[in-house]
Amino acid sequence: MTSTTVDIRRATPDDARHVGALHGARISEGFLPTLGPQFLARLYQRVARSRHAFALVAERDGAVVGFAAAATDLGALYREFLLRDGVRAGVAAAPRLLRSWRKVWETLRYPSASTELPDAEILAVAVAPGAAGQGIGRALVGAVLTELRARDIDAVKVVAGADNETALRLYRGCGFSSVAHLAVHDGVASEVLVWSSRS
Repeated sequence: MTSTTVDIRRATPDDARHVGALHGARISEGFLPTLGPQFLARLYQRVARSRHAFALVAERDGAVVGFAAAATDLGALYREFLLRDGVRAGVAAAPRLLRSWRKVWETLRYPSASTELPDAEILAVAVAPGAAGQGIGRALVGAVLTELRARDIDAVKVVAGADNETALRLYRGCGFSSVAHLAVHDGVASEVLVWSSRS
């Protein structure tokens, strides 16, 4: 029998493989899932180690059933990742990176395109299929907001596909408001939502 209790805790580098696999399986939009599980695992190892980011995992009966990741400074996280992990991550995803060099460039330059928005950003939230619809995503977003407030950060943004009603409903239900539309990658419409403790 499966427990209904879910525990949320800080992710460690050891969680990166599970988090990366969950990202790849449950998040189809964006560029990162196309780079494969090894690349994603390397990225989430860096997120777990970085002072510019953090990840949380939801566990049930010892298994990771969801995660959320956030950056306090996305540009700094990307620079750290490139400097410390770029070669290994690049080798793991080399063929995909070469085919998609334009999307790599768009992804790396994205934070600079949004100077009026908060620096902090929720990078990803995903819940395993068997645990979906049980409030785990909402609990993870709430835990991210609690962690950001503990770091004296009072506003955060998130970018979701303009046609991703599930994600948009989740963030709006957690107090986010739509503030802008953009296309990080040419031809792909996204919506930017912001949460602020001042609202």
